[in-house]
Amino acid sequence: MTTDVNTTAAPPRALAPDIARGLMLLMIALANAPWYAFDVPRGVLFSHATDAAGTDRVWQVISIIAIDARSYPLFAFLFGYGIWQLHRRQRAAGVDDRAVRRVLRRRHLWMIAFGAVHALLLWYGDIVGAYGLVGLIVVAALLGRSDRALRITAWVLAGLIATGAVTSVVSAVTLQWLTQSGLLGSWMPVGDAPFDLFAVFAVDDYGVSMAVRLAFWAVSTVGQLVALTVPLSVVLGMLAARRGLLDAPQDHRRILRGVALGGIAVGWAGGAVTALQFAGILPLETAFAWGLQGWHALTGVAGGIGYAAAFGLLAVRMHPNPGLIGGALQAVGKRSLSCYLAQSVILAPLLSAWGLGLGYRLPPLMIAAIAVATWLVTVVGAVVLERAGKRGPAESLLRRLSYRSTPEATPIPVAG
Repeated sequence: MTTDVNTTAAPPRALAPDIARGLMLLMIALANAPWYAFDVPRGVLFSHATDAAGTDRVWQVISIIAIDARSYPLFAFLFGYGIWQLHRRQRAAGVDDRAVRRVLRRRHLWMIAFGAVHALLLWYGDIVGAYGLVGLIVVAALLGRSDRALRITAWVLAGLIATGAVTSVVSAVTLQWLTQSGLLGSWMPVGDAPFDLFAVFAVDDYGVSMAVRLAFWAVSTVGQLVALTVPLSVVLGMLAARRGLLDAPQDHRRILRGVALGGIAVGWAGGAVTALQFAGILPLETAFAWGLQGWHALTGVAGGIGYAAAFGLLAVRMHPNPGLIGGALQAVGKRSLSCYLAQSVILAPLLSAWGLGLGYRLPPLMIAAIAVATWLVTVVGAVVLERAGKRGPAESLLRRLSYRSTPEATPIPVAG
């Protein structure tokens, strides 16, 4: 008879995945915070206000190129990496494959529940639930498959996303030309988005905002699965984990260097195109900016994975003594789920209309400063927990719900 958990001593925890998670959460804070600003004009593609100027506009362009739609693929990649880490550690300890799959299935189901509660109470842009949903499917379909099967799956997913991206660009350009030429008459509306997702943060009735957040979250959770970028990033993360690219980055420096340079170059180049549209330089009107969404997302996957490789190389430099900064990042990475949720605990009441309402017409650079400060608060909290020898509260709860075991179970990276 087998158990669901290994109770033997755990091998040393790899530094690189935790460093990557710690830095990833700074990017997540910077990507999420602009959504909280309300009563500002926006287009259809970005969370950034369209009336910013000067240094505020410069920061927005940098964010579009380097952070937006790049941080969440990084999160998904590290989540996929963590799935295989969990599976490998438990199998190496002699745990039956079916038992490990049960742990993963319970873990991912509870992640969906965590995501629903997160959206209901604070943040409708939650991705924990979407990753749990993708994890259920990927584990059932691909966990026991060969590397070749995973590579084929990744190529198919990338091909589908690329096809959608090209089709969207062609469609948007064509519709804009038909509209401008008058061939469509007044049929095609030209203007901003037909509904405003950002109005959620302007709702000053907390009960009403709960209902709206949960409704949007349910749609976006399924949408992130259908959009395919999260499944692609998760599959690529599993492939990287099978080769141990971040477990022993010192042995894979050449590969990591190539992935970092190539991935970030593609990610930034793709972001530059959408930044040009946002800045009004690219001749694509706001009403048709949706045509760039697939392009931005696909190049964002490359950028996110490039960041993961770059963070892996950074961990090589920090090994074996990460120092004060590296140790703090590692502490955050070990508690990535708790720190991610803590960002909403700080930002939502501070910026939303139902809370202090500080998000009203907040300038972009001020929003970025609040995001960085929020991340730093979570760093301090993670370091305090690390010195006390305690897991993050969300990790502890998810672990108790996922495992039928004692507290001495092998520590596994959570939600990253």
